[in-house]
Amino acid sequence: MSTFRDSLAPLRHAPFRHLVTGRVVSLLGNAVAPIALAFAVLDLTRSPIALGLVVGARSLTNVLFVLFGGVLADRLPRHLVMVGSSVLAALTQAAVAALVLTGTATVPLLIGLSAVNGVVSAIAMPATAALLPQTVPADQLTPANALNRLGGNTAMIAGAALGGVLVAAVGPGWGLAVDAATFGLGAVAFTLVRVPEVRDRTAPRQSTLHELRVGWTEFVSRSWVWTVVLAVMFINAAHSGAMGVLGPTVADRTIERSGWGVVLAVETAGMVAGAVLALRLRVRRPLLVGCVSLIGFVLPMVALAESPTLPVLMVCGFLAGVAVEQFAIAWDSSLQRHVPADRLARVYSYDMLGSFLAIPVGQVLAGPLDTWIGTENALLCAAAVMALGVVGMLANHGVRHLRADTPATTPEPAAIAA
Repeated sequence: MSTFRDSLAPLRHAPFRHLVTGRVVSLLGNAVAPIALAFAVLDLTRSPIALGLVVGARSLTNVLFVLFGGVLADRLPRHLVMVGSSVLAALTQAAVAALVLTGTATVPLLIGLSAVNGVVSAIAMPATAALLPQTVPADQLTPANALNRLGGNTAMIAGAALGGVLVAAVGPGWGLAVDAATFGLGAVAFTLVRVPEVRDRTAPRQSTLHELRVGWTEFVSRSWVWTVVLAVMFINAAHSGAMGVLGPTVADRTIERSGWGVVLAVETAGMVAGAVLALRLRVRRPLLVGCVSLIGFVLPMVALAESPTLPVLMVCGFLAGVAVEQFAIAWDSSLQRHVPADRLARVYSYDMLGSFLAIPVGQVLAGPLDTWIGTENALLCAAAVMALGVVGMLANHGVRHLRADTPATTPEPAAIAA
C-alpha cells in the first residue's frame, strides 16, 4: 500500500498535469454532448430511428479509422495530434450547435458531422493513451493511470449532470456549444504538453500499410496482449447487450427508469472509488489482479436475472465499477511498460478495434435472444460469456506472470514461434 504522497507523485510533472487537464475538460464536454445531441435530434424528428442513424454514424467511423489514428500517433508528435483532433472536434461540434440553434439542422447534415466527429475521435484515442507514459517516470505509471481515469470518470459524472441541466434550462443547442468550447480549452492544455520524442525522425518514412503491419506484429507477438483483447471483445459484446438492451427492459418492470438511472450513476461512482483504490495499491502482478477483478463486472447481469431490486443492483453496480477500474488501470500500465514507446499507439489502436468491434453485435443479438430464451436466461448467458472471457484471460501464462517491476519490451519467444 503506497502513501498518499506517492499516489499524487505524477502531479509533480507539468506534462502530466497538462495532459490530464486537457482530457478532463474534453470529457466534461463529451458527457454533455450525447444528452444534448439526443434531445436535439428528437426535437427535430421525433424519431428514434433518426437518432440511431446520427449516433451510429459516429460509432462506425470511430471503428473504421482507429487503426489510422494509431499510425498517425506513432508518426507525429502525439501532443500535436491531440491538439489537431481537439480543434477539429471543436469545429464539428460548433457547427452542430450552430445548426441546432439557428433551426437549420437536418438529419443528413447531422449524420455527416457525426461521422466526421467519429473520425476525429478515432485519431485522438490512440494518441491520448500512448502519450501518458511519456509524461511520467516508468515507476509512476500505475498512479498516473489511476489519476487520469479518476479525473476522467469524475468529469463524466459532472458532465452528465451538467448536460441534463443545460438541456432543460437553455436547450440542447447550447449544450452542444459547451461541448465545442471544452474541446477548444482542451486543445490549449494539450499545446502545453512538452515531452521527448519516442521515434527516430531520421528514419525513412514508411507507408501506412507497412506501419500497420509493424503494429500488428507488435500486437500478436505478445500472447498476453491479444488474449486479453480477444476476451474483452466477447466481454464487451455480452455486457453491451445485457446492460444496454436487456437492463432497461428489466428495469421498466421492476425498479423503473429512475431506479435504472441511479444504478448507472452508482456504477460510475464505483469506478471513481476503484481509481482511488488503484492509487493506493501496489501489487507485483497488476494484470493478474486486474483480470481476476473483472469477475465483479459480471455481478449486475446476475442481479438483473435473479434479484432485480434497487438495493441489490446498486451494490452490484458499485462493485462492478470498482472491478472494471482495477482491470483498466492494470491493462494500460502493462501495455505502457511492455510495448516499445514508438509503437505503442498502433498497439493501442488494435486493442481499441478488437475491444469495440463486437459491441454492436451484442446489442443487436440481445433482442432476438430475449425473445428466444427469455430475459432472465439471456442475462445469465451474457454473464456466462463474460465469466468465460475472464477464465480465458487467466489461462494465459503471460497474464498470470507479467510483473510490474520487470519491464520487457521484447516479444515472448514462444509467441514468436507460434
